[in-house]
This record gives sequence, structure tokens and C-alpha cells, in this order.
Amino acid sequence: MRVAFASEPAYPGRPNEDFIGATADAVVLLDGASIPPGVTSACSHSVRWYSHTLGSTLLAEMTQSAGPLPELLAQGIKHVTSLHDFTCDLAHGGSPSATVIMLRQAADHLDWLVLGDSTLILDTGTPEPIVICDDRLEQIASPHRTRLDSLRGGTPEHAEARREYVETLGTYRNRDGGFWVASTDPLAADHALIGTIPADQVRAAALLTDGTADTVSRYGLMTWRQLLDVLAQDGPAELVRRVREAEHSDPHGERWPRSKTHDDATAAYLQHRAGDFRSV
Repeated sequence: MRVAFASEPAYPGRPNEDFIGATADAVVLLDGASIPPGVTSACSHSVRWYSHTLGSTLLAEMTQSAGPLPELLAQGIKHVTSLHDFTCDLAHGGSPSATVIMLRQAADHLDWLVLGDSTLILDTGTPEPIVICDDRLEQIASPHRTRLDSLRGGTPEHAEARREYVETLGTYRNRDGGFWVASTDPLAADHALIGTIPADQVRAAALLTDGTADTVSRYGLMTWRQLLDVLAQDGPAELVRRVREAEHSDPHGERWPRSKTHDDATAAYLQHRAGDFRSV
């Protein structure tokens, strides 16, 4: 498996809280949940530290073990938690967290796992590809966005509304009736979306953080099929460029209300050729 990918931080010079990594037969994508100013955390580690530490741990586990993906994710969360549970108050709701996509080719099939609002697309050659995204966060968040979406981005009022919004969502994180992401509790892995599909049914696959999936889900610039065409013809960097173009055209969130003007953006693309996945 060879993977083409692009990843860019929200702002030049700012740490990229996304993680993308691949081996010959596995790909892992994480989107770290940014913590806005004013939201306190009892953990001394950054979101980037968390997403990159967990991402590299998962990639190693997927290389060394053929175990079920939820089991590997639970082990990975437990391992990363052990690295800072004696130095940080991990019971605090502000502990770093991340969405997770895991994709693994094993013999004649592909196993996948999605936890949180990153998006996995499987192109099976049909007019509409298979799109997998855990939408529990959106279901919870939507009723709480009214005030935030009514304010002009870049203003103190918008920043304060975003802080309140993030703190409210924190009360729903990793509990029944809420939404689930990777953080400190290995049991979150039991709530991931999972599946298996014959490898020969998949022509291509794409892994997207919400910063790139927004080209379809928020900005409506293209369909999922058209997004796959962009990745196939021009590569992931072109998709990221289109995201930035849309963001810059609406700097205050007046056309497309959103909590952040710019977001970290990551896309990975795999194409199926002669029984294996290869880059375009």
C-alpha cells in the first residue's frame, strides 16, 4: 500500500494537530481537537502531542498485530494514557482528544474503523461512493451553535461564544447519549464505527479530517464523487488548496458560519491496482 497525502496547519507556523501515517498495509488519520483560549486543561501536554503520540502508537500496533481494530485502538489509548496519568489530572474534561480513522488491508479484505467526525470514503465504482462519518458530534452540537453562528468571526464576541460552545460540548464527550472520541478512556474504542469489505470491491479510498471534508459537507463546493475525482486527478494538495481558497473568501464566517476561520486540513488518497492499493 502506497499513500498520497497532504496535511497543512490552519495557519503557517502553527503546530498541525492532525496526524497522518502509513505502512505497507495500514493507514491512520487523527484530527486533534483544538482547545480555544479560555478553556482550561489540567493536562500539560498539547493536542499535537496527543494526536501524534496516539497516531504513531496505532500505526505500530497495526503493523505488529492482526487483532480487531477496536482492540488495537483501546490498547493505544491505554498506552498513551499511561504516559501521562501520573503527571496530569486526566479526569478533567479538558484532556486532549482526537478523532481516529484506521484502515488496514489484510489478505483479501479491508478493515476500517472511524471514531469521531473525520470521514472515510470507499470508492466501489458505483455512482455514489460509500461515505463513513461518525455524526454523533454534529447531532449533539447543532442545537448549541445558534449563538456562535450568529456572530461575526474574528470578533471578541465570537471568540467568547466559541469558548462557551466548546465547554458545553465537553460535557457530552465520551458518555452515553453524547459523542465519542479518543482521549483517556479505552472504552471509547467500543463505540467506534467498524466494518470489513472485500479489497477487490474497492477501487480507491480517501481519509479526510473535517477540515478537508468541509469542501463537501460545509462549503458545498463539490459532491463526494467529485472530491474523489479531484484526489485522483490532482492529488490531495489540490483539495487542501481549494479548502483554503474557500476559507479566505469568507474570513468572517458570514457565508459559511463556523467556529474557526481556518482549520488544520489533511487528506490521504489510496488507489486500487492489481490487487493492492497504490498512489496515483
